[in-house]
Amino acid sequence: MDNLDEEAIVDEIIKIVQAKDIRIIIPFGDSTAEILSKHKTRLKQYVKFTIPDYDIFMSAYDKNKLMRLCNENHYPHPITVDLSDVSDNKILVDFPYPALIKPNITTGGRGMTLVNSYEEYKDKINAIEAKYGMCHLQQFIPEGGRQIKVQLFVDNNNEKVFGSVIWKQRYYPEKGGSSCCNVTIDAPELINICRSVLHDLSWDGFADFDLIEDPRDGKMKIMEINPRFPACLGSAMKSGIDYANLLVDYILCKPLMPSEYKPGAKLRHIGFEVLWFISSKHRFKTNPNWFKWFSSRLYFQDFSFTDPLPFIFGTWGNIKKLFGSNIIKEKKGI
Repeated sequence: MDNLDEEAIVDEIIKIVQAKDIRIIIPFGDSTAEILSKHKTRLKQYVKFTIPDYDIFMSAYDKNKLMRLCNENHYPHPITVDLSDVSDNKILVDFPYPALIKPNITTGGRGMTLVNSYEEYKDKINAIEAKYGMCHLQQFIPEGGRQIKVQLFVDNNNEKVFGSVIWKQRYYPEKGGSSCCNVTIDAPELINICRSVLHDLSWDGFADFDLIEDPRDGKMKIMEINPRFPACLGSAMKSGIDYANLLVDYILCKPLMPSEYKPGAKLRHIGFEVLWFISSKHRFKTNPNWFKWFSSRLYFQDFSFTDPLPFIFGTWGNIKKLFGSNIIKEKKGI
């Protein structure tokens, strides 16, 4: 997105909030979160929101910068090489392949490409950087471990902290996809690690971490930070952490009420679950059982009996998006 587009978007945001008398904005996408952070000073004259300053924002959103911070402070993360700072090709030749070429700034796995050798890396890197910008090289974590999301809300002093942990039990597409079945779990050690990362960043507000368990050593490793609410946040909300109201109260300088976290809430996305079932070879031997649609504390991300139309139109829109665009093609390298 070039500066002209950004300026037009900021102008449109200001126009809308003035016309509709909107007092608060909460970003639900990476690009909108980045715009709010980058144009924070101007936008805050018209509407209230909480987001870190742009330099702090990019230190987390840029995956390469985040890996550098993790390395410097000994937080668990995959072995990573900053490709803009390689003075000796021997580092790349001796890298523990297989590895992923990962754009520094990307969403949803786009542009991530698996390479099994230095020769394969040389063959692919120029085309990937031409399309997605600067990249880093990261050791590939093999299948077999859990995919975890940690949500945190912290105030600007890192004193008030609210946290939850989501285990993504199924996701679509199966490689690098969105959660279609998840459950909240109790993992205070992961919350503490991620809180320390936010403290080092001087973060303010909400952040969503992606972590993957490395089956080779059993360690959970930080992969990225999403600077906005994830789509699968419903299970965390049902577990007692009302991030939406927390954020609104914080923006309006109201006291933040204590919350009791009750893990065990399950969330399924019906549309993605159906697509997963159609495409997966593990459809009859998955855990939890795909056919178990009724259980305690089970909720649905995309369906409500009181309001079914969003499910109908949302599912149709997702099908068109997945099969009528380049999303799967862009993720196939993983």
